[in-house]
Amino acid sequence: MARALMAALAAAGHSLHVASSFRSLDLAGDSQRQARLAALGQRLAERFLRGVRRRSIPCPELWFTYHLYHKAPDWLGPAICRSLGIPYLAAEASHAPKQRGGPWHEGYKASEDAIRQAAAVLPVTRRDAEALRLLVPARRLRPLPAFLEDIAPYTEASRGRALHRDALAVQFGLDRDRPWLLAVAMMRAGAKLASYRQLAAALEALCERDWQLLVVGDGPARGEVERAFRRHAAHRVVFCGRQSVSALPAFYAAADMLVWPAVNEAICLVLLEAQATGLPVVACDHGGVSEIVRDRETGLVCQPDDPAALAAAVRELMDDAALHRKLRESGPRVVAREHSLDAATRQLQRVIAEVTATERSARAGRGPRA
Repeated sequence: MARALMAALAAAGHSLHVASSFRSLDLAGDSQRQARLAALGQRLAERFLRGVRRRSIPCPELWFTYHLYHKAPDWLGPAICRSLGIPYLAAEASHAPKQRGGPWHEGYKASEDAIRQAAAVLPVTRRDAEALRLLVPARRLRPLPAFLEDIAPYTEASRGRALHRDALAVQFGLDRDRPWLLAVAMMRAGAKLASYRQLAAALEALCERDWQLLVVGDGPARGEVERAFRRHAAHRVVFCGRQSVSALPAFYAAADMLVWPAVNEAICLVLLEAQATGLPVVACDHGGVSEIVRDRETGLVCQPDDPAALAAAVRELMDDAALHRKLRESGPRVVAREHSLDAATRQLQRVIAEVTATERSARAGRGPRA
């Protein structure tokens, strides 16, 4: 997502400078580590400002940060913006009031202060926007729907569906004429493993149907994932392993539907990739799923944590050829219109133009700086 945002900013005509490679992430809730990160961030901010004063670093007109939250606060941007008098923008910031006073309190407070300072905040999901309204006025919340950096590989793959299906059938010993279900996800403990387990439970209710599941992904929880599917015959579930980004469009194009419970996933770009290729999606309504999958237009959205509902949606899509065709045709159009680099670029252009215009007006009102 960070790379996609950089591509969109460049496409909008902005020159980009990566201010630092500093990582402020603390997953453990370690107060001592957070204190060290805060101190290091302060020193790096001071170093950046010295570089600007010495003109070894160009003075930015605006600071843009991504994925700001209590476990990974921005220790540089707010201080630099205050010192230079430039606008601060935050994309996909999140605010979780329940973290106040908890193990990440210092990061929570730093993120809260940064969000309050932002000239504009670009939430990616409605849930994030609702929480952010506690900190900033609605006029400064400017939604930025999740988007793909490049839809061309998916569009191109969709034109070669038959060829991709034939090739994968040979490679993995699949029956070309049976329905192909697809899951694409890393295999790790937590939400991903929970999704795999819910998917296996849903497929238990479809044993009377003639389907094959292709699982694309790998990771430290692979053994547990395989055990979740142990009741299914070997010819039913095929583990395809980790695939390169360039190989994925062929899987999307060849399959009949992507099925994924999406447990606790705020943004699941796999769902967008599938739709961009014309692959109907069946997913559960966690996080921002319903914002990137249009129910009964580009996919079917089910109740979360309900394997029976997921199974019923898969069964419906298997049985309704007209619905399947409608979803396959609508997906690429919706993604191109609302979730493409062009769509994101237009939104970023609007927001940055408004923010910079407001800043120029404010400077004019303040008069020359001393």
